[in-house]
Amino acid sequence: MNTNRIAPVVALCGLLLGVGQPSLTGAPASVASQAGFDENYSVEARTAAGAHFICAGLWVVGRVYERTPEQIVADDVARFPTWGWDRSFRYDVDWERHRVSVYSPTTPPRTAVYTGDQGCTILPRGEETVHFEPTPVPRNVPDPRTTPWPTGDRGADTPLPEGVDVQKVDTALEWAMAQEAQNTRSIVVVYDGKIIGERYAPGWTKDTPQISWSEGKSITSALVGILVEQGEFSVDDFAPIEEWRREDDPRGQIQIRDLLRMSSGLDFPNLGMQGPHSFRRDNDHMRGYFDGFNIFENAVSKPLELPPNTERRYRNSDPQMLTYIAKNIVEARGENFLTFPQRALFDRIGARSFVLETDAWGNFVLTGFDFGSARDWARFGLLHLWDGVWEGERILPEGWVEFISTPAPADPTKSYGGLFWLNRGRSMNRVPEDAFWASGHMGQTTMVIPSRNLVITRQGPSPVGTRGYLNEFIGRLLEGLPPSR
Repeated sequence: MNTNRIAPVVALCGLLLGVGQPSLTGAPASVASQAGFDENYSVEARTAAGAHFICAGLWVVGRVYERTPEQIVADDVARFPTWGWDRSFRYDVDWERHRVSVYSPTTPPRTAVYTGDQGCTILPRGEETVHFEPTPVPRNVPDPRTTPWPTGDRGADTPLPEGVDVQKVDTALEWAMAQEAQNTRSIVVVYDGKIIGERYAPGWTKDTPQISWSEGKSITSALVGILVEQGEFSVDDFAPIEEWRREDDPRGQIQIRDLLRMSSGLDFPNLGMQGPHSFRRDNDHMRGYFDGFNIFENAVSKPLELPPNTERRYRNSDPQMLTYIAKNIVEARGENFLTFPQRALFDRIGARSFVLETDAWGNFVLTGFDFGSARDWARFGLLHLWDGVWEGERILPEGWVEFISTPAPADPTKSYGGLFWLNRGRSMNRVPEDAFWASGHMGQTTMVIPSRNLVITRQGPSPVGTRGYLNEFIGRLLEGLPPSR
């Protein structure tokens, strides 16, 4: 057991660097005055979140980029007020058992444990182990050094596509990396199927898995698409959730398409993630990131608040229920769901870095605890740019990409489709209207722009908003590419 204490000055400096962290979802600016806030719960929940950050930094990201616990806390946690790290927090690292415990002077320790290919899991309070059997996930992909891009890495950036102004592309990339406030760690730009530019912050590489946050929702979308392609259900079907199929249960009217569009109407409060007062039991949308509980059991139990397809609301309940449906279907076929994403999706596009973490019951937390490298996210973007077809093999159903990039009927802003964000409402005026993207907290982005034959991936936890930054960067980048096709 190795005990490490964080110097107060490190935490304090980190907090000062992180001033201005925006809300995740446009939740109320302050939830401090709302009923139900429990200071002790908040402190304990924040230590649980911290344990997960350190654990994942050491053994998920650490597979490729080794850092000390002190570096992880300073780089990924303390500098961001969002996570509510307090200078009084202490942590223990058990290197042999791959466990991290964080505690405060007033609350018991909370622990996260590394389970291997399921990444790091926050344990329920007072418990010592997970409630599932961790499963190795084979990566059945060819050697990237000898396999041509995009399935491998050979020839990823040659030959250069016609019409690219290399100087303007390089200038745009240099501008993007020079914006120090953004804390960008990687950018990959793929035009006409080739990488025309990529940049990495010191220590980060094309192979480093980084936390992608809600980009994982778009992975859920793709997994649902694969099951549709396999004939398991259609988007018009009512959600095949046994708990909702009882007579007179209004949730029985929720369709697969409603869940994909975050228009289910489930009662699932989203109070944002804006520091200590957001760490509360009634913050259902965020609670899976800081409390050790069964996320599927929690979401499936929620009643209906609004009729389905009447309002698009950003709620983790909807993608969680889609993953729950996928798990039930795959396991009913006698398959292991923990290996399904790699087998059914990532192996087929040459992606080898993804780590999808679970709760203590083995349920994927694809609403945020997912890690992938910059090039693998670029591959994911290319799959969608190419209408779900990869080197001649159809992976997603015909018409799927059109569906997920079409605005949800219940969203008057035209900014959300099928677990992808959209620019149909022109929220970014220098980005083409047909752009759609996987988006995660603090600026994790994989954007597809069909009209420009373009995929852009940007990674790194930004302590400030990235919408204007991305708008400017992409506008500059497009100046170096041929006009719309």
